Amino acid sequence: MNRCPGTKRDGSGCTVTVEPPQTYCWWHDPAHAEARKRAAARGGKRAGRGRPQAELSKAKDDIRAVIAGVLVDRIDRGCAAVALQGYNTLLRAIELERKIRETEELEERLAALEREEGSRWGA
Repeated sequence: MNRCPGTKRDGSGCTVTVEPPQTYCWWHDPAHAEARKRAAARGGKRAGRGRPQAELSKAKDDIRAVIAGVLVDRIDRGCAAVALQGYNTLLRAIELERKIRETEELEERLAALEREEGSRWGA
């Protein structure tokens, strides 16, 4: 096996090993440059992984406020129950969004691996 001749961002050499006839790993192969650009563009449009985390933190803070309001009799229990049902629905939607994003990323990675394996085995 050969080592990829690519260079990492920090200037050090790539440590990935590749099997002939491949010369480069997926991340450094010029043939995959366009696919890497598309993936990077999609990542930027999604605003990274920080947005779901921030959204989840806000929901948790709001839920805590509702609970605290009920405990000090500032919020009616019936209103709190309805609000918490809404938060439950919101949290399920956040989880579904995460699963969809994760599935799309895995599909992209699998497709790249299948293309690489196909070229490796002459398919």
